Amino acid sequence: MAKVLIATDKPFASAAVEGVRKIIETQGYELLLLEKYTSQDELIAAVADVDAMIIRSDKATKEVIDAAKNLKVIVRAGAGFDNIDLQACTANGVVAMNTPGQNSNAVAELVFGMMVYVTRSFYNGKSGVELKDKKIGIHAFGNVGQNVGRIAKGFGMEVYAYDPFMTDEQIKAAGAIPLSSAEDLYGMCDYVSLHIPATAQTMKSINYDLLNRMPKGGVLINTARKEVIDEEGIIQLMNDRPDFKYISDITPNNAAEYAPFEGRYFFTPKKMGAQTEEANVNAGLAAAKQIVSFLEHGDTKFKVNK
Repeated sequence: MAKVLIATDKPFASAAVEGVRKIIETQGYELLLLEKYTSQDELIAAVADVDAMIIRSDKATKEVIDAAKNLKVIVRAGAGFDNIDLQACTANGVVAMNTPGQNSNAVAELVFGMMVYVTRSFYNGKSGVELKDKKIGIHAFGNVGQNVGRIAKGFGMEVYAYDPFMTDEQIKAAGAIPLSSAEDLYGMCDYVSLHIPATAQTMKSINYDLLNRMPKGGVLINTARKEVIDEEGIIQLMNDRPDFKYISDITPNNAAEYAPFEGRYFFTPKKMGAQTEEANVNAGLAAAKQIVSFLEHGDTKFKVNK
């Protein structure tokens, strides 16, 4: 009997767990739970004899993968997968997957929740601005970016997008005006919604020079990863441009340095993009179905390692 572990420091909603249980146990597999664990040692002990594993933002390090001698597949319930050591997975013959698209609407709605909050002066009684007729640039136009574009149109915004992995025709078909470079996007748009992954190429790529291209009153909304932000560069920009605002779905490492810029920044205390009941359930069920499909049929459609 195959064993499937759900390892979640931040547990799934109970409805998600029960849905996953039904999928896994109907197939004749055994479901194991490790929730709210406090050390990597607990995770290492739990993976010892499992065949498959579902995680959220949990760190599947080399030590974890090496300890899971029977592991065949690991699924990150969400789009990002930089919390999985892909090299270790490949070296151990483990298929790593994500569940793209399941959290997309939840993240996109958070973008606009934070945008309205900052544009209306954090609801502090002072006058704000409206989003209607403003230009929004979407940096990376995948599942989340396209949902951001859809919602932006409801606000009456002009929607632009830059994605080096999409053609102009694909971007147009998905509802945005394509731009040919990140520099053009930041130079034109009042708001930029950031959705790039954290890779060797993108680390600290959102830097002073790029952000300084934004028009007066520019706002950067980051629901991607904090690692893509050049933290020193953005602090320098905040100093040099009193008009610039930054809101992020993750508290940066240098959060204390933002204290002088009160009223111009906002950070969620922990990553909140996928924290809705619907996204929680969708991602969990998708992960369970992908595990069954892989173990039964060898389906690797959402494989992210080589």
